[in-house]
Formats: sequence, structure tokens, C-alpha cells
Amino acid sequence: MKVTIDQDKCVASGQCVTAATAVFDQRDEDGVVVLLDPDPAEEFADDVRHAAAVCPALAITLAE
Repeated sequence: MKVTIDQDKCVASGQCVTAATAVFDQRDEDGVVVLLDPDPAEEFADDVRHAAAVCPALAITLAE
């Protein structure tokens, strides 16, 4: 799985961080998403899919 984010779309809701803390974080100054791991291990795949699904801005793109 390859994960990409669009920081310009991000609305800083934090749903991705809640869903997949090993893959996503937020910048302290404005809460915009930070991608920690663009190629997460298979054990995180379900969490990453969930994070993409709950992102209100659709800022997360997955390539399986």
C-alpha cells in the first residue's frame, strides 16, 4: 500500500491520527496532517483504509 496526502485539502480534523497513529500525525502549529509512513506495514492497512474513509476533506489517497 502506498499512502499520499494532500496537505492543501486537509482541514485538521485529526480523524486520520485517531485511526492510524503509526502512519499519521498533525503539525503542532495548525493541525494539518503529516504523513509518517508512506509505505505502512500490512498490519496497519485496515487502520489506514479507515483513516482515508473518515477523512472529511478526502485528503488521503491510497494505492493498493
